Amino acid sequence: MTVPKLALSDNTGEALAKTRADVVVIGTLQGADGPVLAAGAAAVDAAFDGRLAGLLATLGASGKAEEVVKVPTLGKLPAGVVLAVGLGKAAVDVTPEQVRRAAGAAGRALAGTDRAFVTLSELDLQAAVEGTILGSYVFTAYRSEKGDAPLAKADFASPAGGTAREHKATLKAAGAIAEAVIVARDLINTPPNDLYPASFADRAKKLAEDNGLEFEVLDEKALKRKGFGGILGVGGGSSRPPRLVRVGYKPAKAAKKVALVGKGITFDSGGISLKPAANMDQMTSDMSGAAGVLASVVLAAKLKYPLEVVAHIPLAENLPSGTSYRPGDVLTMYGGKTVEVLNTDAEGRLVLVDAMVRAAEENPDYLIETSTLTGAQVVALGNRTAGVMGSEDFRDRVAAIMQATGENGWAMPLPEELRADLDSRLADLANVTGHRWGGMLAAGIFLREFVADGLDWVHIDIAGPSFNTGSPWGYTGKGGTGVPVRSIAAVLADIAANG
Repeated sequence: MTVPKLALSDNTGEALAKTRADVVVIGTLQGADGPVLAAGAAAVDAAFDGRLAGLLATLGASGKAEEVVKVPTLGKLPAGVVLAVGLGKAAVDVTPEQVRRAAGAAGRALAGTDRAFVTLSELDLQAAVEGTILGSYVFTAYRSEKGDAPLAKADFASPAGGTAREHKATLKAAGAIAEAVIVARDLINTPPNDLYPASFADRAKKLAEDNGLEFEVLDEKALKRKGFGGILGVGGGSSRPPRLVRVGYKPAKAAKKVALVGKGITFDSGGISLKPAANMDQMTSDMSGAAGVLASVVLAAKLKYPLEVVAHIPLAENLPSGTSYRPGDVLTMYGGKTVEVLNTDAEGRLVLVDAMVRAAEENPDYLIETSTLTGAQVVALGNRTAGVMGSEDFRDRVAAIMQATGENGWAMPLPEELRADLDSRLADLANVTGHRWGGMLAAGIFLREFVADGLDWVHIDIAGPSFNTGSPWGYTGKGGTGVPVRSIAAVLADIAANG
């Protein structure tokens, strides 16, 4: 993992005159008559005799969101370049997400830079740090030519108000959160020939050992002995057998206990219900939920949340072969319920419920499950908005937190009339309905059948938001995004603070 080294700095004319940064980053707003300098740019503007906004306008800058314009300082500052990044329009105050996206755009533009002085932190320190680190992220493990190195060091202007101690704490926490997202991104971006159930479990073990966490893994023999029929069924077609990983953080005094469950299909061909060949390569990302919850439990330990947090991670490859499970099979899930398989490409819910039932045996106060579960999520909400389902109060709480973090969860219902469509002629229920209507919601209803009574739970469908197949934007590059790690961190912080 390569992330910039972080530091705090004063943002005054005297400090800028002594900076060792190569580039100074400022924010601009989209005004009616051209760019308007955002808070934090005053000292830089003074070095340009108050003419910086006019100079930027001459260069074509408007202040629109994520616009990047570079201005040579011509000796007016020790730094050779001022990088002006657009925040867009601000109705009243600039939002943290505007700052985060602007910092991300700047982070991408700073590739090959040794050191930058970032003034966006005067608007929001946490957002500026997260955006800069995540925007700087590149995954080059498999490239023979690495290209420009990402930004090496970042000095963040201390915001007005608060104490130096508070600012240092924010810097540390924001850095840890961004690094956790990168842990998830690295896992998602690792190709499936190198990331399969056993190797994922090995990576999880290393992270657990490095951070003093509990670790347990069940191999295919233990899974069979204990009756994890869903995980075994889905993973039965691959020569690389499935696993169930448990990683736990338990502080001395834990106010609440939170279970995390993430779907870990390290590659999804659809099984016998084979997917179309087009874009099947993107199914390397079908373990994004698993990556997210693993990164989140490690983050909980680093930030020392006063919560017990346990991640349960079912891992399998869904491949067609002579040993694959078939449409028409009936699987006995962990805990005893039976499921008729009508479509082997609806495999994620089968491995998830095994892990969810296992997680509930430990009597958590909350259960957060996340998965790239349905193409219907993308149809309903697009590629940037996750569907959030579950017990209503907790669902709405999580969706609101996701909106606040910029990860854009949207609360969705679990209509009772769809439950009958999961009835099976053979088993307790079928894994899919007989139609394509409300597929995201039907999957949530299927999961609900395995949730322990009285347990506050939420299901976050990240099929679209987990993997960016288009051009980079904001702090999101191509490939794995790390959604919803930042949201899970915020939910855990909220539970720690408010129960």
